[in-house]
Amino acid sequence: MPSVTVHEVDILTADHDRRNLEYIDKALTSERINEEAADYLKGLYADGMSCYREVFHILGKCFGAPKTAVTEYDSETDLPVNKPIKIIDINPLKSYLVNHRLDADPMRNQFFTSGAAHKIDLSVSSIVTVIVGAQKNVERALDKVTGKYYRFFTEDVIAAVKCAFLELGKSSEIDEIEGKIRKRFASKYVTDAAEEVLSILGPSDDRLVVRLVRELDEVKKPYLYLNDVWRVKCLFDLIPQARTFIERMRDVMPERVISVRDKFYDIDNPRNYRDSKIIVNIGTPDNVVPMEIICQVRTFFEFERKTHDYYATLRERPDAENMKIEQDAAELMENGIVQYNRVICRCVDDLFERVGWNILYSRGGDVSLFEGFPRESKLHYPKNMLENIFMKLDAAVKNEIFHITHSSSKLDMTQEIAIFRFMVRFILCAAMPRARSGTNMPGDSLSVRLFNFVMNEVYRYYNTSK
Repeated sequence: MPSVTVHEVDILTADHDRRNLEYIDKALTSERINEEAADYLKGLYADGMSCYREVFHILGKCFGAPKTAVTEYDSETDLPVNKPIKIIDINPLKSYLVNHRLDADPMRNQFFTSGAAHKIDLSVSSIVTVIVGAQKNVERALDKVTGKYYRFFTEDVIAAVKCAFLELGKSSEIDEIEGKIRKRFASKYVTDAAEEVLSILGPSDDRLVVRLVRELDEVKKPYLYLNDVWRVKCLFDLIPQARTFIERMRDVMPERVISVRDKFYDIDNPRNYRDSKIIVNIGTPDNVVPMEIICQVRTFFEFERKTHDYYATLRERPDAENMKIEQDAAELMENGIVQYNRVICRCVDDLFERVGWNILYSRGGDVSLFEGFPRESKLHYPKNMLENIFMKLDAAVKNEIFHITHSSSKLDMTQEIAIFRFMVRFILCAAMPRARSGTNMPGDSLSVRLFNFVMNEVYRYYNTSK
């Protein structure tokens, strides 16, 4: 099938934009949404081709030129289509996959595997697989803005009102006002929470009014939750690579970064989902158009793909056995965490001898080959947890619970502690803490024992601090 011309792609996209805007206007006319929400949605859907070009512009600034041909991507199966395409074929109506290289990768050239005949291969790559999603379907966006996101908004409003009433000693009135708010917010689409709540209350204590306005003006409007009309997923081999990418985004385009969320350490999510997310503005300062960039590790992504059927069932049949489905999905994700941590445990084994040699070689003040590796992350564990782990680690090294038996020359205690501290820092920045107990790595090698020691201490910290 011949490629379309640039002119034809622009016409195709403009026609799609027109239909999206018509759909938003119909939602406004039917009072499914109000003018405030409609104006925001139109800003996201008005010029699809311009937004899509900006998506690729930002990826180019952060990654440089692609290292492989761009191919189509089937979002239904989460698999690439073996069909290279040209730049003029790219448009917001399809998803694409391309591989880039993370030039600032702090992990580069650190991990090797030895094969037959002493063949050496890199076991960790600096290649990042980038999946550029198609523009989010406008019907799905409207469903979220009027459904799930609107419920979030309503609950946040009620929580803010309750807080204000309790602080002023008006607890006896809370149930009545909550019922009125729910009824009003269900009868029409509301975005100005303060105005609606004050009209429900009528004449009120000035202190309560001031308190309510201050609290309700901070409540996030339902349409502002919609950050994924434009979305990208980046797949990395290791977590520190993802964090390096996020920090590079902050350095290269700080004015565009709207928010950053790092959930690689999150053990409280009931779905046991792990990733990091950065929201950037691909619009202008006056017309913010958010783009969601999800950063995930490849191993975990392979397990996440398998949960799609679980959540499709929940969407189609909300009254199904939700708890059982959620538990099954979370258990699958735990298996993904274990599989990823096996990769990290192998990396620890690869690094041990080389770290020791480099510490020995840098005795005379020369800079070690491992200087700056792993890179210090701004997204880290609590300081008191780190101090506690290092204190226990030092004691274990001094008592020879952890001891390096194979070295070219005798190591003193300071050198051994330096080696083990380095390895612990790598484990902490690269591994995912588990949400379940009893998932130690099997084996009794030094690498496995050190890895299990660190992960058990992290698990203990989060479970005793709850």
